[in-house]
Amino acid sequence: MASTVQKKTLHSILAGKLNKLSIPSSTSTPGEDFDFSDVFGPQTSQSASSPFLRDPEIIYSRSHSFVGPSPRFANSASLPFKVVDGESCSQGSEGEEENEEEHVDAEKLKEKVEEEASLTNKMGPGDFQILGVIGQGAFGKVFQVRKKDNGGGGDGIFAMKVMKKDTIIKKNHVDYMKGERDILTKVVHPFIVQLRYSFQTKSKLYLILDFINGGHLFFHLYRQGIFSEDQARIYTAEIVSAVSHLHKNGIVHRDLKPENILMDADGHVMLTDFGLAKEIEESSRSNSMCGTTEYMAPEILSSKGHNKDADWWSIGILLYEMLTGQPPFTHANRQKLQQRIIREKVKLPPFLSSEAHSLLKGLLQKEPSKRLGSGPSGSDEIKNHKWFRPINWKKLEARQLEPKFKPNVNGRDCTANFDKCWTEMPADDSPAPTPTTTGEHFRGYTYVAPAPWLQGAS
Repeated sequence: MASTVQKKTLHSILAGKLNKLSIPSSTSTPGEDFDFSDVFGPQTSQSASSPFLRDPEIIYSRSHSFVGPSPRFANSASLPFKVVDGESCSQGSEGEEENEEEHVDAEKLKEKVEEEASLTNKMGPGDFQILGVIGQGAFGKVFQVRKKDNGGGGDGIFAMKVMKKDTIIKKNHVDYMKGERDILTKVVHPFIVQLRYSFQTKSKLYLILDFINGGHLFFHLYRQGIFSEDQARIYTAEIVSAVSHLHKNGIVHRDLKPENILMDADGHVMLTDFGLAKEIEESSRSNSMCGTTEYMAPEILSSKGHNKDADWWSIGILLYEMLTGQPPFTHANRQKLQQRIIREKVKLPPFLSSEAHSLLKGLLQKEPSKRLGSGPSGSDEIKNHKWFRPINWKKLEARQLEPKFKPNVNGRDCTANFDKCWTEMPADDSPAPTPTTTGEHFRGYTYVAPAPWLQGAS
């Protein structure tokens, strides 16, 4: 954090250089840029609208970004000067009297800004020590890693999702992988796992996310068999809260299942894996066939087109599985399973409460327009359902509702709640073939979340 003296020093330097500027005449051609190189140095490619001095060049291609690099960026009082009504505020001539030592301190502050700006270009797999495997998917593995140079504080423990470019290209999933990274840079929610870095090599893509050490919801459901309604209620409420946030930002998850929900050490659930997520406008529909069959909505399976309502169906399946131990529709044959989901009615166990029956019936309506959550009030239809009556939604989203169950966690780097089929795998990021032509496939993939000293209160 810069001292008042340091700020004043930079103010006076800036003010002195601004006095030397001359404004071009009004005959300048449209779009012509003013030359401020005397003050700020040579021009860079950063946006002229940025509120930062030497704003880090973090994201180069954001074709469908809502707010730029990340909603976590906020104006910070720690920057060398502030902007008020478009003008830099000088503190007068006091800075001219500062001694040489204070000038050195100010230069150190500028170096810190430049160091943050260049971090994107330096980040790579070599910056992380692999500790173990905690998951595996169609395109690669998920590792628990430790950041070697942990200047940002904390314990430096993260989850590193590694995806092979050649497999992504062969399966025509380039847009999905770019979409996952793009979506993760803009969602900030207490029940969604946060992206911290993304980068690439010639053969792989890397996502560095917060490590959630309580394991997958599936792991705990498998151990316990079923959850009580009280236990399932808080998990479902937190998932509804996270999905509601996604929908408000025009994002549909499309792969909600216990394997894509993590549990932290305090027992709260965290939504993860946005590999099939998509940004869909309110009036639009997607025709992609994607997801995990047991959790896919009928309109997806019948290729009628789908929107956010498909997520509410998946949450209904999730809730049914938490309360009964298995999804409502199962079959070893995929085609027969699909037909069951499209045609058969849901059988509700008699041991569930009438309120749970009512909610499940509302969420598992086969006609999307009749499904709970599809109406004009959206997720409020679900939040106001009588089964959620014990939930105080404001306290829930402030993480003030304490879950009764907490996973057995021994330290931040504990992996005891992850399946041994993963944790006993060799902990190595094995080589992968380099695609012959990547072209523009992964341009602009690199991302660095704002460092804590650049963030506002959060």
